[in-house]
Amino acid sequence: MKGDRVEAVVDTGQGTQTFEIVASRAGRRIEVTTARGVVEVTEVTRGGTSVRTGRFMASRLIALVEHPARERDDSRVEVTTRRRIASGSRRSEAPEPDR
Repeated sequence: MKGDRVEAVVDTGQGTQTFEIVASRAGRRIEVTTARGVVEVTEVTRGGTSVRTGRFMASRLIALVEHPARERDDSRVEVTTRRRIASGSRRSEAPEPDR
């Protein structure tokens, strides 16, 4: 929703740098995904097209702060987190011991 924003604070090796990704128009939203050590923050349209994307190495990310917009003072904001797992990274599971 317009006004949603995410701040990412990244360690640059010589200090920190703050990046901000904002849902700039009505109907757009911010999605945060994590996969293979990379955190991706994307501004997405109603139709699902990505407009703006920021990719950060998870090992360099100090803080990721989500600031959801509010329509009214009494309204609730739904915040969901989705974790994307690549298809090639399967873990073998050890069988359970017999009891």
